[in-house]
Amino acid sequence: MAKLIVILGDQLSPALAALRQASTDDVILLAEVGREASYVAHHKHKIILIFSAMRHFSAVLQQQGLQVCYLRFTEHSGIETMTDAVSYALQQYPTLDGITVTHCGEFRLQQEINSWQQQFSLPLSILDDDRFICDTPRFAAWAKDKKQLRMEYFYRDMRRYTGLLMQGDTPEGGKWNYDAENRKACPADLAQIPPLQFAPDAITAEVITLVEQYFPDNMGSGDNFCYAVTGKDARRAFLHFVQQQLPVFGDYQDAMLLNQPFLFHSLCSMYLNCGLLDVRWMCNKVQQAYQQGLVPLNAAEGFIRQLIGWREYVRGLYWLLMPDYKQRNSLQAKRALPGFYWHGKTQMRCMQQAVQHTIEHAYSHHIQRLMITGNFALLAGLSVEQVTDWYLAVYADAYEWVELPNTLGMALFADGGVLASKPYAASGAYINRMSNYCKNCAYNVKHTTEADACPFNALYWDFLNRNQQQLAANPRLALPFANWYKRSDSDKAAILAKAADTLQQLEQL
Repeated sequence: MAKLIVILGDQLSPALAALRQASTDDVILLAEVGREASYVAHHKHKIILIFSAMRHFSAVLQQQGLQVCYLRFTEHSGIETMTDAVSYALQQYPTLDGITVTHCGEFRLQQEINSWQQQFSLPLSILDDDRFICDTPRFAAWAKDKKQLRMEYFYRDMRRYTGLLMQGDTPEGGKWNYDAENRKACPADLAQIPPLQFAPDAITAEVITLVEQYFPDNMGSGDNFCYAVTGKDARRAFLHFVQQQLPVFGDYQDAMLLNQPFLFHSLCSMYLNCGLLDVRWMCNKVQQAYQQGLVPLNAAEGFIRQLIGWREYVRGLYWLLMPDYKQRNSLQAKRALPGFYWHGKTQMRCMQQAVQHTIEHAYSHHIQRLMITGNFALLAGLSVEQVTDWYLAVYADAYEWVELPNTLGMALFADGGVLASKPYAASGAYINRMSNYCKNCAYNVKHTTEADACPFNALYWDFLNRNQQQLAANPRLALPFANWYKRSDSDKAAILAKAADTLQQLEQL
């Protein structure tokens, strides 16, 4: 029985469940389809990464003696969807008598895939994506009957399940979480260790030309594309991180420095999320480095927590709660996304840095995403739909299963506390503590109502004031609300007036 094996652009792993069943009689389909490249305005680097990685992966499969049907973006008119691509492949190979695919990462596309059996009148086999450690039934069993789905407790279960950084039933070092040791501000004179970069080869250069031609108005430029597009190079990039950057990563993973987009971050989430890296291999390499005394425990634990904690948790939450989850907007945030999210032209230095890094690299690290672009969107009440679409579009590691819970739930608190125990709302003081951005800013981080006041400050108090009904009972916000309530009526009026003026002039900030 020869079948069509469909491989998606974020499934470029030789260990993929569908590929483990492949024989030389099967046909493997990879397709650069228009809808997947354009359903949001993806950053050019994201499209380049995926198309180039797909082409390199196809070449590897062919070298292994497998039949590949590869559909390039510009060579097959009328193929706009994965369904179109499957239809074309089945016409080219009429003797195929089944379709096999690994469960995809996005609800929208999975619904399309589910229709294939009826549409093509062929058996359809949808395999679990066991590249993830926690499958969806296991997550659903963990979540069942729980009043609160807190990541920390899921993470502890994952540590026990995997045995990572464990001594029997006890966590390494006696604590589950060393997050308190991972919040140091980075000295401006500390030598930076950049991530490994790669010059585009001929395949990537061809893709860069394609993307510049067909996606000219998308964010970014192909001129500075320097990411890995093969599993071999992605592993090189990650080992460089473990050996050179990880020893310092733990202390400064939340820090931000002016004109330093990477600090000690790996940038490997984009490789992991498209299949070029394997999460188990990555975690084992980090654990080995700790056991060999090459990295401190807070660095190893902090990194592993991001992978088997947050990453697995948000995927489980996504598939548990979709499709209704995408419609949640508990704080009724509807204000239009300001233009500076796309062009970075703003006097707010922190926002300018985060967006400019995004424009240049299809990347900014997690604190820039959460506590600058996300925090501002939360405080200003920006449209949940527009903000989530923006995050999905502009980052090279963004796929809806990971982006939506992190943005809608964690950054915007639009799920009403399903993911996060409190809104990640902060004034300019947090940004000042974790970066040196404020020293170079047109706004004064210590001012709230003055003409040069940091916009985050008045917006922070305005956020609390307008959301008292939903948030005042949250025990983790008791102190901020107490501080707000004890202010004089005249102070409150001045702050709210400043916030209203700021919101009216968003495009001029």
